[in-house]
Amino acid sequence: MDVELRLLKILEKVPPELREPLAEFFGLIDKELGERLTKKDFEAFEKRFEAFAERTEENFRRVWQAINELAEAQKKTEKRLNELAEAQKRTEERLNELAEAQKKTEERLNELAEAQKKTEERLNELAEAQKKTEERLNELAEAQKKTEEVLRGALKRLDRLEERVEGLSDTVGYTLENRAYKALPGILSKYGLKVEDRLLRKYVKVRGKERQLNIYGYAKLNGERVLILGEAKVRPSKKEISRFEKLCKSLAEKEGLPVFKIFVAHDFPPSIEEELHKKDILPIWSYDLE
Repeated sequence: MDVELRLLKILEKVPPELREPLAEFFGLIDKELGERLTKKDFEAFEKRFEAFAERTEENFRRVWQAINELAEAQKKTEKRLNELAEAQKRTEERLNELAEAQKKTEERLNELAEAQKKTEERLNELAEAQKKTEERLNELAEAQKKTEEVLRGALKRLDRLEERVEGLSDTVGYTLENRAYKALPGILSKYGLKVEDRLLRKYVKVRGKERQLNIYGYAKLNGERVLILGEAKVRPSKKEISRFEKLCKSLAEKEGLPVFKIFVAHDFPPSIEEELHKKDILPIWSYDLE
């Protein structure tokens, strides 16, 4: 009975999964060797079995500890694998995004390359147009040069013509003046003017400048001395009339005398004759000098 209790105590120290096989083992020993083993032999066996059981228990404890550690490591590994799988998933998503962005970038680059090509073509067209424009400008410059040469020639001819016209005008004007000097005293007498001495052509100095008057002289009008000033023109203009009027005002101030103004011409257009009357200038037609 003592032996059985001691065996049961030993079996309690053994891991549960080994208890049944050991119990069968003890039963077999008890059956086969029980009669042949002495108490002393059994006690020695018992000590060795207890030592074996302790070593076995320690080994099993270490094995289970290792198993638990492996299980924990496996758990951590699986967790890490899940994390890696999730990271891989995110990496693949990011790679897909980058691939899509790369695709769009390449498409944009292709668009820019096409636009650059069109820009270069347009620049080539503009360069060609600029070349043609410069050629055209050169042609125009050459034509302008020839035109200027023609104009210079025409201006020279015009200058010569103006000189001839001025000479002719001077000749006509001098002829008209010479006739006026003789006829005007009689004509002016009809307006109550009595000419002193003679009428003549004279240069006068006004505001530091010398000016020529075609007709210059003095006369008496109702016992008062007046200054007779006049111009002889083929066909006077409003500009010449205005200039003559300003000169008359300056000389009236200088001489301190009233001025009787006359204009002798071959032709007085109606507007010119009206302008003369407005400015109190007597128009005398050339045929009145006969």
